[in-house]
Amino acid sequence: MKRRKFIGSAALLSGMAATTSLVGFSSVRLFKTDRFHEHKQREYTSDLVIAGGGLGGCAAALSALRNNLTVVITEETDWIGGQMTSQGVPPDEHRWIETHGSTALYREFRNRIRNYYRNNYPLTEDARTRENLNPGDGAVSRLCAEPRVALAALNDMMAPYLSTGKLTILNEYKISSADTTGDKVHALEAVSQQTGMKIILRAPYFVDATELGDLLPLTGTEFVKGAESREETGELHAHEKGDPDNHQSFTVCFAMDYVPETENLIEKPAEYNFWKNYVPELIPPWPGRLLDLTYTHPPTLQPRELGFHPEGTRTGDTLNLWVYRRIINRNNFLQGTYKGDITVVNWPQNDYMLGNLTDDFDYHFERGKQLSLSLFYWLQTEVPRPSGGYGWPGLRLRGDIMGTKDGMAKYPYVRESRRIKAEFTVLEEHVGAENRAMITGKKAEIGADFKDTIGIGYYHIDLHPSSRGINYIDFPSLPFQIPLGSLLPVRMNNLIPANKNIGTTHITNGCYRLHPVEWNIGESAGMLVAWSHKNKVIPREVRNNKKMLAEFQDFLRSQGIETHWKF
Repeated sequence: MKRRKFIGSAALLSGMAATTSLVGFSSVRLFKTDRFHEHKQREYTSDLVIAGGGLGGCAAALSALRNNLTVVITEETDWIGGQMTSQGVPPDEHRWIETHGSTALYREFRNRIRNYYRNNYPLTEDARTRENLNPGDGAVSRLCAEPRVALAALNDMMAPYLSTGKLTILNEYKISSADTTGDKVHALEAVSQQTGMKIILRAPYFVDATELGDLLPLTGTEFVKGAESREETGELHAHEKGDPDNHQSFTVCFAMDYVPETENLIEKPAEYNFWKNYVPELIPPWPGRLLDLTYTHPPTLQPRELGFHPEGTRTGDTLNLWVYRRIINRNNFLQGTYKGDITVVNWPQNDYMLGNLTDDFDYHFERGKQLSLSLFYWLQTEVPRPSGGYGWPGLRLRGDIMGTKDGMAKYPYVRESRRIKAEFTVLEEHVGAENRAMITGKKAEIGADFKDTIGIGYYHIDLHPSSRGINYIDFPSLPFQIPLGSLLPVRMNNLIPANKNIGTTHITNGCYRLHPVEWNIGESAGMLVAWSHKNKVIPREVRNNKKMLAEFQDFLRSQGIETHWKF
């Protein structure tokens, strides 16, 4: 929004809405009392405003708060935590995560999740004393746990700052417009998703931790989206032609359990006939219908069989999808605690690839829900059983696990966002094993060494089937660094990204989008704001001044952020 229009809107009802500091107010109490009437516009200030309460937003807030800034977070849903809570996805992590390769604060968060189970759940003695407790023993992660427990851990970490008035969390608020002039953001307007009430948020610094990079178009920040061409980036696995509408699929996750000898059939979903017969049109081809146990194996792009057995037994040599993202293994708890295991469904069969959330969020989110509901109904009624027959009617949707009435996650699991045009863009040649070997002339064990490193991470480059018909792109990467330049927009001076919206490409986003990396990006972003605020410099000066950069990196390391891989 242009400055004049924004100010005119903000001035409306100004006689009724005096400027007030955010300090000391809780979002729940502030906006659900009779004191403030619907549609009255209020104005507040803090040192830092963070749009988006996902893992990057939470990490940015915690690192800014521990460095004495006041912070406001806006979050579209009623749960902070993003990927691990409102999206329902157990963390995708690397094999070294228990000892190194993440920030100290991220490991504390993981330990708090484990301790929550130890302190509150009837674990078996074996599970309770297991150092690296994995409540679900899911195959995908060393820490498969319930979204609500991750939420509880984050709330505990936030609690002291809420109590002292340094932090305000505005749940169910979405940023609707921005006040900018030139290279600076002055304020954001946020609207309540429940009442329509609007508030103005002012700060010297803003962090875009939204899942889709929402602040970028609102503030006029230069950005890219979709896939770049090989000519643009020189990347080995880039497409011949660029396509801004080519985005990775998203997934609407859900949780379910299995109660033998019961029938829990849901009503046949409205779009079931469509999804039951849907065959993705992809290059290379998908092997058949999406709702099937045959899928494209990502590394080889060849057909591969999966198995499904909710009683947790083996399914021959195939992966049993039931244990893939299982978040409760009943055998970790005293006998009788659970009727069965609980698992999260984030599978190839509910990847939604018929459009982009950045184009029409509500429409595609609803269709994504229909796909996931159709998958669940298919599992109840038509999936082949290993012992013969079809369907498992004892499967039960667990909306209570996801905190929703319809059983679906509160928010789609987003794999790709708008991305800033950055001072430095991470390319495949920096992190891809094969492409890096081509550039350097030798096999590498680690990614490019960035002089402005502000963190580290690792995951293979994993792109899911896309909205423009491209099948999996999945290949080896190298343990990598996070360059400060990828967090700096080419022009805007006080807006910092803290999610999947940093300076990566369509290809390299495939390894920078995972849980611990997003957390590291957010934590470093919060510390960048704190450093800039204290030293009265704009963030890009930190990178462009050699002495200042070295001091900032020392500052990061002093608070538990690893900037280099050590093996």
